[in-house]
Amino acid sequence: MLALSRKANESIVVGHDVEITILEVKGDQVKIGINAPKSVPIYRKEIYVQIQEANKEAVAGGASLEDLKKVF
Repeated sequence: MLALSRKANESIVVGHDVEITILEVKGDQVKIGINAPKSVPIYRKEIYVQIQEANKEAVAGGASLEDLKKVF
């Protein structure tokens, strides 16, 4: 893992077309902005994990349409 220190209004560039900017630091919370092409999906990790689990269940035949709707 690469660990970087950034201050408010400073950025990190990932690849050629993704820029992550620190918008605000307040206590133990950091607000970030992500500028990326629409073709690049961006998820909070907990949502990404739910999507992955739902996909695994769907492949295994264990997910119903109602289960998949709960993810979104």
